Amino acid sequence: MAGLAESGSNPDVDLLYDINGLAKDVPHWVDRGMGFMGEYGLLLAMVVLVLWCWWTVRRGGDEGAASSVAGLVWAPLAAGIAVLVNVPIRGFVERPRPFVDHQGLDVLVAGKTGFSFVSDHATLTMAMGVGLFVVHRRFGLAGIGLALVEGFCRVYMGVHYPTDVIGGFALGTAVALLLSPLATALLTPVMKAVERSPRAGRLVRARRAGLTGQQARIPQARSERPEEPDLAA
Repeated sequence: MAGLAESGSNPDVDLLYDINGLAKDVPHWVDRGMGFMGEYGLLLAMVVLVLWCWWTVRRGGDEGAASSVAGLVWAPLAAGIAVLVNVPIRGFVERPRPFVDHQGLDVLVAGKTGFSFVSDHATLTMAMGVGLFVVHRRFGLAGIGLALVEGFCRVYMGVHYPTDVIGGFALGTAVALLLSPLATALLTPVMKAVERSPRAGRLVRARRAGLTGQQARIPQARSERPEEPDLAA
């Protein structure tokens, strides 16, 4: 099978060797950094991005905050569902890891014994990135960018074929988009109920300082007070 890379008859294997071959031409600390980022770092960055988007949405305090927060709740849920969908797919395809069938790969992470297609990491990050994009384009584009970097890292690390990553991107995108209308319809009423809560409501929409409770009604009460007659007249 390794000969396919030399003959160029398999673009998937060709690209695998080209990308993974970069690991042999850089310092060891770069490989260690790429291994950490591809295994843990980018997933953590995606979680931070979702939390940052939530903080931005709730501080905006607009009327659509509940639906936006519902979409943000859906993003990690979509990632989890996509990974569950991937379980039977991996069991059906049963594609070995690249380093099992191909010699000369620089494998940066040990202990990968499961099947290769499709990549869980690519599925997770793309599902969350697309879920973010539905709520907020700027944060969504950043999330999709992180997912693309994650996919590159998985191939660079020698633990996935490029098509494993592409399949993960497709699966994560499909789950996040196709189930988004149903998820939003179910989660938005829940977020609106949370928003009405005196304490938990701050999770959905920030309260303006000094304009809560009775203080917020004082200016209106004054404007509605009838004018007193001028006794001097």
